[in-house]
Amino acid sequence: MFEYLANNLWALWLCVAVVCLIIELTSFDFYVTCFAIGALGGLLGALLGLPLWAQALLWAVVSVLSICFVRPMLTRHLHKPSRVRASNAEALIGRRGTVIETIHSGGFGYVKIDGDEWRSVSEKGEEIAAGETVEVIARESIILTVRRIAK
Repeated sequence: MFEYLANNLWALWLCVAVVCLIIELTSFDFYVTCFAIGALGGLLGALLGLPLWAQALLWAVVSVLSICFVRPMLTRHLHKPSRVRASNAEALIGRRGTVIETIHSGGFGYVKIDGDEWRSVSEKGEEIAAGETVEVIARESIILTVRRIAK
């Protein structure tokens, strides 16, 4: 097998490129992809009949050039910044729900939002009767602060 690889160094460079691409699947930072591109440069050198040291030098140069020029382009196009989205309970702020247990003046009640029941207080400490529509304006721990929505 070593004799075959010594006589066909292009196969060795092809294996290096494939292994680098497989490793890249676990990281997605595109550095290893640049080494795979460099291995393709080494493969080209092997096909041109360059000695092993020249193939290795070609691999290093193409890898560095890929890191400088290809990686920024890949990260810009494949890691596009997405708008920030609230998650979990923070996503409740601004949502509307229905009071299912009266929110008493200065006390607590319950609001149903998308099938979930949340302990709630009113924004101004006023009483909000069951059945009224409210909007979530804040959240502290598991207690929502809501305000009445005029119909």
